[in-house]
Amino acid sequence: MLLKKKNLHDEYEIRKKKLVNLVNKGFDFPNHFKVNTNIQNINKKYDHYSRQELLKENKLIYLSGRIIKQRIMGKATFIIIQDMIEEIQIYVTEKKITPKIYQEEFKKWDIGDIIGVIGTIFKTHTGELSIYCTKIYLLSKSLRPLPSKFHGLLNQEIRYRKRYLDLLVNKNVTRTFITRSKILIQIRNYMDEKNFVEVETPIMQNIPGGASAKPFVTYHNSLNIKMYLRVSPELYLKRLIIGGLTKIYEISKNFRNEGISYKHNPEFTMMELYIAYANYEDLMNLITDLIKYITKKIYYTYQIKYKKRIIDFNQPFDVFTMKNAILHYNKNIKTNDLLNIQKIKNIAILYNIKVQKKWTIEKIMTKIFEMTTEEKLINPTFITEYPIEISPLAKKNKINKNYADRFELFIGGIEIANGFSELNNPEEQKMRFIKQNQEISSTLNKEKKYDQEYITAMEYGMPPTAGLGIGIDRLIMILTNQSNIRDVILFPTLRPKK
Repeated sequence: MLLKKKNLHDEYEIRKKKLVNLVNKGFDFPNHFKVNTNIQNINKKYDHYSRQELLKENKLIYLSGRIIKQRIMGKATFIIIQDMIEEIQIYVTEKKITPKIYQEEFKKWDIGDIIGVIGTIFKTHTGELSIYCTKIYLLSKSLRPLPSKFHGLLNQEIRYRKRYLDLLVNKNVTRTFITRSKILIQIRNYMDEKNFVEVETPIMQNIPGGASAKPFVTYHNSLNIKMYLRVSPELYLKRLIIGGLTKIYEISKNFRNEGISYKHNPEFTMMELYIAYANYEDLMNLITDLIKYITKKIYYTYQIKYKKRIIDFNQPFDVFTMKNAILHYNKNIKTNDLLNIQKIKNIAILYNIKVQKKWTIEKIMTKIFEMTTEEKLINPTFITEYPIEISPLAKKNKINKNYADRFELFIGGIEIANGFSELNNPEEQKMRFIKQNQEISSTLNKEKKYDQEYITAMEYGMPPTAGLGIGIDRLIMILTNQSNIRDVILFPTLRPKK
Protein backbone atom coordinates (compact mmCIF):
# COMPACT_ATOMS: atom_id res chain seq x y z
CA MET A 1 0.00 0.00 0.00
CA LEU A 2 2.86 2.35 0.83
CA LEU A 3 4.48 1.49 -2.50
CA LYS A 4 1.31 2.39 -4.34
CA LYS A 5 1.21 5.80 -2.62
CA LYS A 6 4.88 6.33 -3.49
CA ASN A 7 4.20 5.50 -7.15
CA LEU A 8 1.30 7.95 -7.24
CA HIS A 9 3.53 10.60 -5.72
CA ASP A 10 6.28 9.87 -8.27
CA GLU A 11 3.73 10.15 -11.08
CA TYR A 12 2.54 13.48 -9.68
CA GLU A 13 6.10 14.83 -9.57
CA ILE A 14 6.81 13.63 -13.12
CA ARG A 15 3.70 15.39 -14.40
CA LYS A 16 4.57 18.59 -12.55
CA LYS A 17 7.95 18.59 -14.29
CA LYS A 18 6.20 18.10 -17.62
CA LEU A 19 4.01 21.11 -16.89
CA VAL A 20 7.05 23.24 -15.97
CA ASN A 21 8.67 22.30 -19.30
CA LEU A 22 5.45 23.08 -21.17
CA VAL A 23 5.10 26.48 -19.51
CA ASN A 24 8.74 27.27 -20.30
CA LYS A 25 7.94 26.55 -23.94
CA GLY A 26 4.96 28.92 -23.89
CA PHE A 27 2.03 26.71 -22.83
CA ASP A 28 -0.52 28.92 -21.08
CA PHE A 29 -3.63 26.70 -20.70
CA PRO A 30 -5.16 28.09 -23.93
CA ASN A 31 -8.80 29.10 -24.06
CA HIS A 32 -9.28 29.76 -27.79
CA PHE A 33 -10.24 26.28 -29.07
CA LYS A 34 -13.89 26.21 -30.18
CA VAL A 35 -15.92 23.02 -30.66
CA ASN A 36 -18.68 22.55 -33.23
CA THR A 37 -20.23 19.40 -31.75
CA ASN A 38 -19.94 16.92 -28.90
CA ILE A 39 -19.38 13.18 -28.63
CA GLN A 40 -23.02 12.42 -27.83
CA ASN A 41 -24.18 14.16 -31.02
CA ILE A 42 -21.56 12.34 -33.11
CA ASN A 43 -22.50 8.92 -31.73
CA LYS A 44 -26.21 9.61 -32.16
CA LYS A 45 -25.95 10.96 -35.71
CA TYR A 46 -23.27 8.78 -37.27
CA ASP A 47 -23.33 5.44 -35.47
CA HIS A 48 -25.57 3.84 -38.13
CA TYR A 49 -23.52 5.21 -41.07
CA SER A 50 -21.46 2.79 -43.14
CA ARG A 51 -17.73 3.36 -43.82
CA GLN A 52 -18.56 4.47 -47.38
CA GLU A 53 -21.24 6.93 -46.19
CA LEU A 54 -18.79 8.50 -43.75
CA LEU A 55 -16.21 8.91 -46.52
CA LYS A 56 -18.79 10.86 -48.51
CA GLU A 57 -19.73 12.94 -45.43
CA ASN A 58 -16.16 14.22 -45.01
CA LYS A 59 -17.25 16.75 -42.39
CA LEU A 60 -14.57 18.52 -40.33
CA ILE A 61 -15.16 17.98 -36.62
CA TYR A 62 -13.91 20.25 -33.83
CA LEU A 63 -14.10 18.26 -30.60
CA SER A 64 -12.68 18.41 -27.08
CA GLY A 65 -12.46 15.95 -24.22
CA ARG A 66 -10.29 14.23 -21.65
CA ILE A 67 -7.89 11.42 -22.57
CA ILE A 68 -8.96 8.28 -20.72
CA LYS A 69 -7.07 5.60 -22.72
CA GLN A 70 -3.96 5.44 -24.89
CA ARG A 71 -2.63 2.77 -27.23
CA ILE A 72 0.64 3.90 -28.85
CA MET A 73 1.80 1.92 -31.89
CA GLY A 74 4.97 3.61 -33.15
CA LYS A 75 3.95 6.34 -35.58
CA ALA A 76 0.22 5.92 -34.91
CA THR A 77 -1.81 6.03 -31.71
CA PHE A 78 -5.38 5.29 -30.73
CA ILE A 79 -6.70 7.35 -27.82
CA ILE A 80 -10.13 7.47 -26.23
CA ILE A 81 -11.44 10.84 -25.13
CA GLN A 82 -14.46 11.48 -22.94
CA ASP A 83 -16.70 14.49 -22.55
CA MET A 84 -19.60 14.93 -20.13
CA ILE A 85 -21.12 11.49 -20.58
CA GLU A 86 -19.81 9.66 -23.67
CA GLU A 87 -16.50 8.69 -25.23
CA ILE A 88 -15.04 8.26 -28.72
CA GLN A 89 -11.86 6.92 -30.29
CA ILE A 90 -9.33 9.28 -31.90
CA TYR A 91 -6.81 8.03 -34.47
CA VAL A 92 -3.61 10.11 -34.35
CA THR A 93 -0.76 9.62 -36.80
CA GLU A 94 2.67 11.19 -37.09
CA LYS A 95 2.03 11.85 -40.76
CA LYS A 96 -1.12 13.93 -40.21
CA ILE A 97 -0.09 16.08 -37.23
CA THR A 98 3.64 16.28 -38.25
CA PRO A 99 6.51 14.24 -36.73
CA LYS A 100 7.58 17.16 -34.53
CA ILE A 101 4.21 17.56 -32.79
CA TYR A 102 3.66 13.80 -32.60
CA GLN A 103 7.06 12.89 -31.13
CA GLU A 104 7.93 15.97 -29.06
CA GLU A 105 4.49 16.93 -27.79
CA PHE A 106 1.65 14.44 -28.24
CA LYS A 107 3.51 11.32 -27.05
CA LYS A 108 4.34 13.09 -23.78
CA TRP A 109 0.70 13.78 -22.93
CA ASP A 110 -0.93 11.73 -20.17
CA ILE A 111 -4.18 10.04 -19.28
CA GLY A 112 -6.39 12.78 -17.85
CA ASP A 113 -5.09 15.58 -20.08
CA ILE A 114 -7.79 17.65 -21.79
CA ILE A 115 -7.29 18.11 -25.52
CA GLY A 116 -8.85 19.68 -28.59
CA VAL A 117 -9.11 17.63 -31.78
CA ILE A 118 -9.83 18.57 -35.39
CA GLY A 119 -10.53 15.73 -37.79
CA THR A 120 -13.00 13.72 -39.87
CA ILE A 121 -15.32 10.90 -38.87
CA PHE A 122 -14.63 7.36 -40.04
CA LYS A 123 -15.17 3.77 -39.00
CA THR A 124 -12.39 1.29 -38.35
CA HIS A 125 -12.37 -2.18 -39.94
CA THR A 126 -14.05 -3.46 -36.77
CA GLY A 127 -16.83 -0.90 -37.22
CA GLU A 128 -15.87 1.45 -34.37
CA LEU A 129 -16.86 5.07 -34.92
CA SER A 130 -13.68 7.19 -34.70
CA ILE A 131 -12.14 10.56 -35.52
CA TYR A 132 -9.18 10.73 -37.91
CA CYS A 133 -7.18 13.52 -36.31
CA THR A 134 -5.64 16.23 -38.53
CA LYS A 135 -4.78 18.70 -35.76
CA ILE A 136 -4.52 18.28 -32.02
CA TYR A 137 -4.01 20.69 -29.11
CA LEU A 138 -3.28 20.35 -25.41
CA LEU A 139 -5.81 22.50 -23.54
CA SER A 140 -5.21 21.53 -19.91
CA LYS A 141 -2.61 19.38 -18.13
CA SER A 142 -3.69 16.78 -15.56
CA LEU A 143 -1.18 16.56 -12.72
CA ARG A 144 -2.86 13.76 -10.81
CA PRO A 145 -3.53 10.31 -12.29
CA LEU A 146 -7.20 9.40 -12.65
CA PRO A 147 -8.67 6.42 -10.80
CA SER A 148 -8.78 3.27 -12.91
CA LYS A 149 -11.70 3.31 -15.36
CA PHE A 150 -11.87 -0.47 -15.09
CA HIS A 151 -12.27 -0.59 -11.32
CA GLY A 152 -14.13 2.71 -11.06
CA LEU A 153 -14.36 4.79 -7.93
CA LEU A 154 -15.96 2.33 -5.53
CA ASN A 155 -15.26 3.82 -2.10
CA GLN A 156 -18.47 5.60 -1.10
CA GLU A 157 -16.73 8.08 1.19
CA ILE A 158 -14.30 9.13 -1.57
CA ARG A 159 -17.13 9.31 -4.08
CA TYR A 160 -19.01 11.87 -1.99
CA ARG A 161 -15.92 13.87 -0.97
CA LYS A 162 -14.43 13.93 -4.45
CA ARG A 163 -17.57 14.13 -6.54
CA TYR A 164 -15.56 15.46 -9.50
CA LEU A 165 -13.72 12.10 -9.67
CA ASP A 166 -16.97 10.22 -9.18
CA LEU A 167 -18.43 12.02 -12.20
CA LEU A 168 -15.30 11.37 -14.27
CA VAL A 169 -15.13 7.62 -13.79
CA ASN A 170 -18.71 6.61 -12.94
CA LYS A 171 -20.83 7.72 -15.88
CA ASN A 172 -24.01 6.34 -14.32
CA VAL A 173 -23.56 9.00 -11.65
CA THR A 174 -23.38 11.69 -14.33
CA ARG A 175 -26.56 10.31 -15.89
CA THR A 176 -28.32 10.44 -12.52
CA PHE A 177 -27.56 14.14 -12.11
CA ILE A 178 -28.54 14.92 -15.69
CA THR A 179 -31.85 13.19 -14.96
CA ARG A 180 -32.18 15.25 -11.78
CA SER A 181 -31.90 18.40 -13.89
CA LYS A 182 -34.50 17.11 -16.34
CA ILE A 183 -36.91 16.28 -13.50
CA LEU A 184 -36.64 19.83 -12.16
CA ILE A 185 -37.30 21.18 -15.66
CA GLN A 186 -40.42 19.01 -15.98
CA ILE A 187 -41.67 20.07 -12.55
CA ARG A 188 -41.43 23.70 -13.61
CA ASN A 189 -43.08 22.90 -16.95
CA TYR A 190 -45.98 21.26 -15.15
CA MET A 191 -46.40 24.14 -12.73
CA ASP A 192 -46.31 26.60 -15.60
CA GLU A 193 -48.98 24.63 -17.48
CA LYS A 194 -51.16 24.77 -14.35
CA ASN A 195 -50.71 28.57 -14.15
CA PHE A 196 -48.65 28.66 -10.95
CA VAL A 197 -46.37 31.61 -10.26
CA GLU A 198 -42.83 30.76 -9.14
CA VAL A 199 -41.68 32.99 -6.28
CA GLU A 200 -38.66 33.43 -3.99
CA THR A 201 -38.72 33.99 -0.24
CA PRO A 202 -35.94 34.70 2.29
CA ILE A 203 -33.38 32.04 3.17
CA MET A 204 -32.22 34.02 6.21
CA GLN A 205 -35.10 34.60 8.61
CA ASN A 206 -35.52 36.42 11.91
CA ILE A 207 -37.68 33.59 13.25
CA PRO A 208 -37.41 30.01 11.95
CA GLY A 209 -41.03 29.28 11.10
CA GLY A 210 -43.08 26.72 9.22
CA ALA A 211 -41.65 23.59 10.87
CA SER A 212 -40.51 22.49 14.31
CA ALA A 213 -37.04 21.39 13.19
CA LYS A 214 -33.91 22.74 14.86
CA PRO A 215 -32.50 25.61 12.76
CA PHE A 216 -28.97 26.65 11.86
CA VAL A 217 -28.11 29.92 13.58
CA THR A 218 -26.11 32.74 12.03
CA TYR A 219 -25.51 36.40 12.83
CA HIS A 220 -26.02 39.64 10.89
CA ASN A 221 -23.20 41.99 11.88
CA SER A 222 -24.67 45.20 10.47
CA LEU A 223 -28.12 44.72 12.02
CA ASN A 224 -26.59 43.22 15.16
CA ILE A 225 -29.17 40.42 15.28
CA LYS A 226 -29.25 36.64 15.34
CA MET A 227 -30.72 35.10 12.20
CA TYR A 228 -31.65 31.59 11.10
CA LEU A 229 -31.37 29.62 7.89
CA ARG A 230 -34.90 28.69 6.96
CA VAL A 231 -36.29 25.31 7.89
CA SER A 232 -39.24 26.01 5.57
CA PRO A 233 -40.51 28.88 3.37
CA GLU A 234 -44.09 28.18 4.47
CA LEU A 235 -45.04 31.29 6.44
CA TYR A 236 -43.64 33.65 3.81
CA LEU A 237 -45.45 31.83 1.02
CA LYS A 238 -48.75 32.07 2.89
CA ARG A 239 -48.20 35.81 3.29
CA LEU A 240 -48.25 35.93 -0.52
CA ILE A 241 -51.56 34.04 -0.59
CA ILE A 242 -52.93 36.66 1.82
CA GLY A 243 -51.53 39.29 -0.54
CA GLY A 244 -53.73 38.02 -3.37
CA LEU A 245 -51.54 35.51 -5.25
CA THR A 246 -53.70 32.42 -5.63
CA LYS A 247 -51.38 29.74 -7.08
CA ILE A 248 -47.71 29.93 -6.10
CA TYR A 249 -44.73 27.65 -5.63
CA GLU A 250 -41.08 27.82 -4.66
CA ILE A 251 -38.28 25.30 -5.25
CA SER A 252 -35.96 26.13 -2.40
CA LYS A 253 -32.99 25.09 -0.30
CA ASN A 254 -33.98 24.43 3.30
CA PHE A 255 -31.74 23.73 6.28
CA ARG A 256 -32.41 21.61 9.36
CA ASN A 257 -29.77 21.19 12.03
CA GLU A 258 -30.52 17.56 12.65
CA GLY A 259 -29.22 14.07 11.89
CA ILE A 260 -27.89 12.61 8.65
CA SER A 261 -29.22 9.35 7.22
CA TYR A 262 -30.01 7.65 3.91
CA LYS A 263 -33.05 9.96 3.60
CA HIS A 264 -31.87 13.05 5.52
CA ASN A 265 -29.34 15.73 4.58
CA PRO A 266 -29.10 18.95 6.64
CA GLU A 267 -29.28 20.99 3.41
CA PHE A 268 -32.00 19.78 1.08
CA THR A 269 -34.28 20.85 -1.75
CA MET A 270 -38.05 21.17 -1.38
CA MET A 271 -40.89 22.45 -3.43
CA GLU A 272 -43.72 24.12 -1.56
CA LEU A 273 -46.90 25.16 -3.34
CA TYR A 274 -50.09 26.88 -2.21
CA ILE A 275 -53.49 27.14 -3.84
CA ALA A 276 -56.21 29.47 -2.62
CA TYR A 277 -59.76 28.08 -2.56
CA ALA A 278 -58.54 24.47 -2.48
CA ASN A 279 -58.30 21.73 0.15
CA TYR A 280 -55.97 18.83 0.92
CA GLU A 281 -57.92 16.43 -1.30
CA ASP A 282 -57.25 18.71 -4.29
CA LEU A 283 -53.54 18.44 -3.47
CA MET A 284 -53.70 14.64 -3.44
CA ASN A 285 -55.01 14.79 -7.00
CA LEU A 286 -52.39 17.34 -8.00
CA ILE A 287 -49.34 15.44 -6.76
CA THR A 288 -50.62 12.21 -8.32
CA ASP A 289 -50.92 14.01 -11.64
CA LEU A 290 -47.53 15.72 -11.22
CA ILE A 291 -45.62 12.48 -10.62
CA LYS A 292 -47.33 10.78 -13.56
CA TYR A 293 -46.46 13.79 -15.72
CA ILE A 294 -42.77 13.70 -14.74
CA THR A 295 -42.29 9.96 -15.27
CA LYS A 296 -44.02 10.03 -18.64
CA LYS A 297 -41.92 12.99 -19.83
CA ILE A 298 -38.60 11.54 -18.59
CA TYR A 299 -39.04 7.81 -19.21
CA TYR A 300 -41.94 7.70 -21.72
CA THR A 301 -43.77 5.32 -19.41
CA TYR A 302 -45.57 5.40 -16.06
CA GLN A 303 -43.55 2.48 -14.71
CA ILE A 304 -40.19 2.79 -12.99
CA LYS A 305 -37.88 0.34 -11.27
CA TYR A 306 -37.07 1.07 -7.65
CA LYS A 307 -34.69 -1.40 -6.03
CA LYS A 308 -36.22 -4.80 -6.86
CA ARG A 309 -39.76 -3.54 -7.43
CA ILE A 310 -41.65 -2.06 -10.36
CA ILE A 311 -43.73 0.94 -9.33
CA ASP A 312 -46.61 1.83 -11.64
CA PHE A 313 -47.75 5.42 -11.24
CA ASN A 314 -50.64 4.83 -13.60
CA GLN A 315 -52.36 2.65 -10.99
CA PRO A 316 -54.53 4.37 -8.36
CA PHE A 317 -52.48 5.39 -5.32
CA ASP A 318 -53.37 3.59 -2.10
CA VAL A 319 -55.13 5.62 0.60
CA PHE A 320 -55.15 4.69 4.32
CA THR A 321 -55.81 6.55 7.50
CA MET A 322 -52.80 6.32 9.80
CA LYS A 323 -54.69 3.93 12.09
CA ASN A 324 -55.80 1.68 9.23
CA ALA A 325 -52.31 1.59 7.76
CA ILE A 326 -50.88 0.34 11.07
CA LEU A 327 -53.54 -2.37 11.26
CA HIS A 328 -53.15 -3.36 7.60
CA TYR A 329 -49.36 -3.78 7.69
CA ASN A 330 -48.98 -5.13 11.24
CA LYS A 331 -51.22 -8.14 11.82
CA ASN A 332 -50.04 -8.45 15.44
CA ILE A 333 -51.70 -5.11 16.27
CA LYS A 334 -55.49 -5.05 16.77
CA THR A 335 -57.96 -2.17 16.62
CA ASN A 336 -58.50 -2.14 20.40
CA ASP A 337 -54.74 -1.81 20.93
CA LEU A 338 -54.90 1.65 19.37
CA LEU A 339 -57.94 2.89 21.29
CA ASN A 340 -56.83 2.37 24.90
CA ILE A 341 -53.99 4.45 26.39
CA GLN A 342 -52.46 1.58 28.36
CA LYS A 343 -52.72 -0.89 25.49
CA ILE A 344 -51.17 1.51 23.00
CA LYS A 345 -48.33 2.21 25.46
CA ASN A 346 -47.71 -1.54 25.65
CA ILE A 347 -47.50 -1.70 21.86
CA ALA A 348 -45.06 1.22 21.87
CA ILE A 349 -42.86 -0.50 24.48
CA LEU A 350 -42.86 -3.61 22.28
CA TYR A 351 -41.15 -1.53 19.58
CA ASN A 352 -38.73 0.20 22.00
CA ILE A 353 -40.54 3.55 21.78
CA LYS A 354 -39.86 5.67 24.84
CA VAL A 355 -43.28 7.08 25.68
CA GLN A 356 -43.39 10.42 27.47
CA LYS A 357 -46.01 10.98 30.17
CA LYS A 358 -47.75 13.84 28.37
CA TRP A 359 -48.20 11.92 25.09
CA THR A 360 -51.77 11.29 23.94
CA ILE A 361 -53.04 8.19 22.17
CA GLU A 362 -52.70 10.03 18.86
CA LYS A 363 -49.08 11.01 19.54
CA ILE A 364 -48.13 7.45 20.50
CA MET A 365 -49.93 6.11 17.42
CA THR A 366 -47.85 8.42 15.23
CA LYS A 367 -44.64 7.00 16.72
CA ILE A 368 -45.89 3.44 16.22
CA PHE A 369 -46.73 4.27 12.60
CA GLU A 370 -43.25 5.69 12.00
CA MET A 371 -41.60 2.68 13.60
CA THR A 372 -43.70 -0.13 12.13
CA THR A 373 -45.38 0.97 8.93
CA GLU A 374 -43.64 3.72 6.96
CA GLU A 375 -40.97 1.53 5.38
CA LYS A 376 -43.63 -0.95 4.21
CA LEU A 377 -45.37 1.66 2.03
CA ILE A 378 -43.60 0.78 -1.23
CA ASN A 379 -46.36 1.53 -3.73
CA PRO A 380 -47.52 5.16 -3.78
CA THR A 381 -49.64 5.53 -0.63
CA PHE A 382 -51.46 8.47 0.91
CA ILE A 383 -51.73 8.42 4.70
CA THR A 384 -54.47 10.65 6.12
CA GLU A 385 -55.84 11.63 9.57
CA TYR A 386 -52.70 12.94 11.21
CA PRO A 387 -53.11 14.06 14.83
CA ILE A 388 -53.79 17.78 15.16
CA GLU A 389 -51.14 18.10 17.90
CA ILE A 390 -48.38 17.38 15.36
CA SER A 391 -50.04 19.53 12.69
CA PRO A 392 -49.90 23.08 14.13
CA LEU A 393 -50.60 24.84 10.82
CA ALA A 394 -53.37 22.57 9.52
CA LYS A 395 -57.17 22.77 9.76
CA LYS A 396 -58.95 20.44 12.15
CA ASN A 397 -61.13 17.77 10.67
CA LYS A 398 -64.79 18.73 11.06
CA ILE A 399 -65.86 15.25 12.18
CA ASN A 400 -62.98 14.38 14.51
CA LYS A 401 -61.30 17.43 16.05
CA ASN A 402 -58.31 15.35 17.18
CA TYR A 403 -57.18 14.97 13.58
CA ALA A 404 -56.07 17.36 10.85
CA ASP A 405 -57.17 17.58 7.23
CA ARG A 406 -53.73 16.42 6.24
CA PHE A 407 -51.95 13.71 4.27
CA GLU A 408 -48.46 12.45 3.66
CA LEU A 409 -47.43 10.60 0.49
CA PHE A 410 -45.07 7.63 0.76
CA ILE A 411 -43.25 5.88 -2.09
CA GLY A 412 -40.61 3.22 -1.67
CA GLY A 413 -41.03 3.35 2.10
CA ILE A 414 -40.05 7.04 2.20
CA GLU A 415 -42.15 10.12 2.93
CA ILE A 416 -42.18 12.17 -0.27
CA ALA A 417 -44.73 14.89 0.42
CA ASN A 418 -46.81 16.50 3.16
CA GLY A 419 -49.97 18.46 2.44
CA PHE A 420 -52.93 19.89 4.29
CA SER A 421 -55.80 22.31 4.32
CA GLU A 422 -54.31 25.43 5.88
CA LEU A 423 -55.52 26.84 9.16
CA ASN A 424 -56.73 30.36 8.34
CA ASN A 425 -58.20 31.41 11.70
CA PRO A 426 -55.64 33.88 13.15
CA GLU A 427 -56.82 33.50 16.76
CA GLU A 428 -56.57 29.73 16.69
CA GLN A 429 -53.22 29.90 14.90
CA LYS A 430 -51.84 32.25 17.55
CA MET A 431 -52.93 29.90 20.33
CA ARG A 432 -51.34 26.93 18.58
CA PHE A 433 -48.07 28.82 18.17
CA ILE A 434 -48.05 29.69 21.87
CA LYS A 435 -48.81 26.07 22.83
CA GLN A 436 -46.12 24.78 20.45
CA ASN A 437 -43.54 27.11 21.98
CA GLN A 438 -44.43 25.92 25.45
CA GLU A 439 -43.82 22.32 24.40
CA ILE A 440 -40.53 22.91 22.62
CA SER A 441 -37.49 22.15 24.73
CA SER A 442 -35.71 25.28 25.95
CA THR A 443 -32.49 23.88 24.45
CA LEU A 444 -34.06 24.22 21.00
CA ASN A 445 -35.62 27.66 21.39
CA LYS A 446 -34.71 29.59 24.51
CA GLU A 447 -36.46 32.77 23.37
CA LYS A 448 -39.89 31.15 22.90
CA LYS A 449 -40.62 33.27 19.83
CA TYR A 450 -43.23 32.80 17.16
CA ASP A 451 -43.90 34.74 13.98
CA GLN A 452 -46.23 37.49 15.16
CA GLU A 453 -46.01 39.26 11.80
CA TYR A 454 -47.55 36.18 10.18
CA ILE A 455 -50.47 36.38 12.63
CA THR A 456 -50.87 40.07 11.76
CA ALA A 457 -50.96 39.15 8.06
CA MET A 458 -53.62 36.50 8.77
CA GLU A 459 -55.74 39.10 10.53
CA TYR A 460 -56.23 40.84 7.18
CA GLY A 461 -58.01 37.70 6.00
CA MET A 462 -56.52 34.53 4.55
CA PRO A 463 -58.64 32.71 1.97
CA PRO A 464 -59.32 28.97 2.27
CA THR A 465 -56.00 27.49 1.14
CA ALA A 466 -54.23 24.18 0.66
CA GLY A 467 -50.45 23.81 0.91
CA LEU A 468 -48.08 21.05 -0.15
CA GLY A 469 -44.39 20.39 0.48
CA ILE A 470 -42.50 17.90 -1.72
CA GLY A 471 -39.06 16.55 -0.84
CA ILE A 472 -37.38 16.99 -4.21
CA ASP A 473 -34.26 15.00 -3.31
CA ARG A 474 -36.35 12.08 -2.07
CA LEU A 475 -38.60 12.14 -5.13
CA ILE A 476 -35.50 12.09 -7.34
CA MET A 477 -34.15 9.15 -5.30
CA ILE A 478 -37.25 7.18 -6.25
CA LEU A 479 -37.31 8.27 -9.89
CA THR A 480 -33.60 7.47 -10.44
CA ASN A 481 -33.57 4.24 -8.42
CA GLN A 482 -31.15 5.42 -5.74
CA SER A 483 -31.24 4.12 -2.17
CA ASN A 484 -29.34 6.99 -0.52
CA ILE A 485 -30.14 10.70 -0.65
CA ARG A 486 -26.41 11.46 -0.97
CA ASP A 487 -26.49 9.81 -4.40
CA VAL A 488 -28.78 12.54 -5.74
CA ILE A 489 -27.08 15.52 -4.04
CA LEU A 490 -23.87 16.58 -5.77
CA PHE A 491 -22.14 17.70 -2.60
CA PRO A 492 -23.85 16.13 0.45
CA THR A 493 -22.99 17.17 3.98
CA LEU A 494 -20.14 15.05 5.36
CA ARG A 495 -18.22 14.88 8.59
CA PRO A 496 -14.93 16.83 8.19
CA LYS A 497 -11.87 14.70 7.61
CA LYS A 498 -9.58 14.48 10.61
